[in-house]
Amino acid sequence: MNTKTPTALEPFLETTLETTDFDNLGVRYRGKVRDVYFQEAQKRRILIATDRQSAFDISWTTIPLKGQVLNQISQWWFNQISDIMATQVIATPDPNVMVVKDLKMVPVEIVVRSYLTGSSKTAVWTNYNEGVREYCGNTLPEGMVKNQKFDDIIVTPTTKGEDDELIDANGIFEKNLATPEQWAEIEEKAFALFRRGQDLAAQRGLILVDTKYEMGYDENGVLTIADEVHTPDSSRYWVQDTYQERFEAGLEPESLDKEFFRLWLRNEGFEYGDKSTWPQITDEVRVMLGAKYIELFEKVTGGTFSIPEDPDLPARIRKNLAEYQA
Repeated sequence: MNTKTPTALEPFLETTLETTDFDNLGVRYRGKVRDVYFQEAQKRRILIATDRQSAFDISWTTIPLKGQVLNQISQWWFNQISDIMATQVIATPDPNVMVVKDLKMVPVEIVVRSYLTGSSKTAVWTNYNEGVREYCGNTLPEGMVKNQKFDDIIVTPTTKGEDDELIDANGIFEKNLATPEQWAEIEEKAFALFRRGQDLAAQRGLILVDTKYEMGYDENGVLTIADEVHTPDSSRYWVQDTYQERFEAGLEPESLDKEFFRLWLRNEGFEYGDKSTWPQITDEVRVMLGAKYIELFEKVTGGTFSIPEDPDLPARIRKNLAEYQA
């Protein structure tokens, strides 16, 4: 990463994209990070990646140019996995925008993991540390320690809603979230996507630790990858060269994703139910996080991240979406 990146991000602190409100783009839905505009007649959705930063299901602040990083790294990954399964992508008319097919979504988040780690309530390490050994249909061996690699990758689905809940295949069938035949294909595709991700990350000196996928069916019933792929918001990345040494020393791995922010919150004394422990997110922290997102983009893709010349992001997005007005 260019050492000048933090300074280059400072002009964007006051113009981060917290939300959007574009006329004539369709019905808007606000997700954790993306603003989604649904155009029913055209059977498409317009995904605008904002700069919102969430962790522990809390929206904390905005990170300069984070939305551009997420959108462009996801676009790069969609190109890398398009031979494995159909993708949602129709067009990317702006660095922060992706125009995608409208899909009938599978109401399950498909989480694939290769290491015993994490700090959220659904994370495998959080549950393992509390004595759980039967986890989303997987039997976890005794005697493992935090950040240890599994013998093989595992899939650990969660429900989608206000509060994600762990579930296994039988629970998915009982709740009619997917049929056994559908789930078999979903698992097969998820494992193939993750192995491709591991291979490409390793070529760049990174470990793809875990990720989540969202999938849906297009109008022809074809299973299609949606939302995002292997971004730092949906995935965990560690630096390959230092992992083993830090693991053996009992240290946290070098992280290039938003887990760094989660750990920072914990170190600042954050406790989920006690707002008095919630730390203030300073501009210094925001710039530092923005630089880490850019570092990951460049590390994964091998490309150079382009910092916009004009900090007026909404004006640029509006101009680039003119042809997509409903």
